[in-house]
Amino acid sequence: MNTLVWFRQDLRTLDNQALTLACEEAKARGGKVYALFIASPGQWQQHDMGQRQQRFLLANLNALGEALARLGIELSLLKVDFFNQTAAALKAFCKANGISTIFAGAQIEIDERRRDQALLDKGFVLQLTDEHCMLPPGSVVTQGQRGEGGAMYRVFTPFARRWRDIAASRPLWPTPAPEAVAEPVAFSPFAFWGNHAVADPALDSWPAGEEAALEKLSRFRELAMARYGEQRDFPAIDGTSSLSPYLALGVISPRQCLAALLQDFPDVFVNESSPGRTWLNELVWREFYRHLLVAFPELCMAKNFNTLGDGIRWRNDETEFEAWKNGRTGYPLVDAAMRQLNQTGWMHNRLRMVVASFLTKHLLIDWRWGERYFREQLIDGCLAANNGGWQWAAGTGCDAQPYFRIFNPMSQSEKFDPDARFIRKYLPEIAQWPTKSLHQASGPGLFDTSGYPAPIVEHASARKRALEVMAVMKKG
Repeated sequence: MNTLVWFRQDLRTLDNQALTLACEEAKARGGKVYALFIASPGQWQQHDMGQRQQRFLLANLNALGEALARLGIELSLLKVDFFNQTAAALKAFCKANGISTIFAGAQIEIDERRRDQALLDKGFVLQLTDEHCMLPPGSVVTQGQRGEGGAMYRVFTPFARRWRDIAASRPLWPTPAPEAVAEPVAFSPFAFWGNHAVADPALDSWPAGEEAALEKLSRFRELAMARYGEQRDFPAIDGTSSLSPYLALGVISPRQCLAALLQDFPDVFVNESSPGRTWLNELVWREFYRHLLVAFPELCMAKNFNTLGDGIRWRNDETEFEAWKNGRTGYPLVDAAMRQLNQTGWMHNRLRMVVASFLTKHLLIDWRWGERYFREQLIDGCLAANNGGWQWAAGTGCDAQPYFRIFNPMSQSEKFDPDARFIRKYLPEIAQWPTKSLHQASGPGLFDTSGYPAPIVEHASARKRALEVMAVMKKG
């Protein structure tokens, strides 16, 4: 019988355990390997996945199709609107192609897990592999309770410590690429399932395919990995990996990232002063939020992790929300960050914290509004990271910043964009302002004709108001 690799969020041939196992089983049985991707645009819309990320997905899907074709595997595309239509589509495809076993990477989100469980309940032979986390969710739990339903950590630092201990004791090296299973086959690129009339120049900055992702990783290792801890907070510096869009779709795996890190810094697990330690922590934060999503599936349903947050009386002013979305708050760093998001589909991580704090605390707008807008715009949209980051900023999440910590957008600007290079790049209408004015959100004066707005809220009064409203988060 033949085998099927069902690609979901693992659009790569390298370090893909599902693909490797499918090829091995087909070889042992003398069968053929099929590959499939199922687009679910209706479901994705419900999940706030934007057209930008869907187009990036398509570009990477076509790159995957070409890579699989060289291995003698044909990639097919099916379209269903919603997950509840998946079983019928899969059944028909498997029957038509004599497929007995399906291999796929496990997904962590609740709707995806329910879909897979429904398939298993219907009798599908579905073998799931761990493609999205280096250590499987549920494997990093409090010590002393293993075998007794050990608890998921609710604080990052002990989770990270335990994660490093486990990771250091087991091999986490990437799975080798599978050998070709047949002669190369032809591949015809798929057409977009969405609005064909909408072009997005932002995608030009993100070349598709695992070769492009590995090239970005190689460039990061060469130019910035050793200085990541020093440079990562400065948006005007190209000091981050820019791998998040590829990790979100599984075009590159976290194991591949870790392998590169260990090659350059082999003692990174045990040496706290290792130059690679800061980037390792970022990879582990990614794991932490994904493990949380499995342990607490209510997070997939936009629930506050800390239920004290249910008592926050959000203002939810729609006019101010529009100003925030469009980069018109009158705070240059906030506005430059939002324009970066709108123009490129990506935002520097330091700025994600700044704009999220501004929305939830200065404007007292529900973090869910911001999370949804990010998901609609981001090319690296990821529920676990997006939810975790927004709840961290709002003070409602797991191991979140305290409710009384409120980023001052002016001091953040002075500290992390001291020459205002980033601000000037995205706010050309006020690029001529003195640097001090750009940091202090105060233009040249009454006769300024730039059209840039005055601050929509005064920092000190907004901070005072936020502290009063957020006081419901006090413990006890």
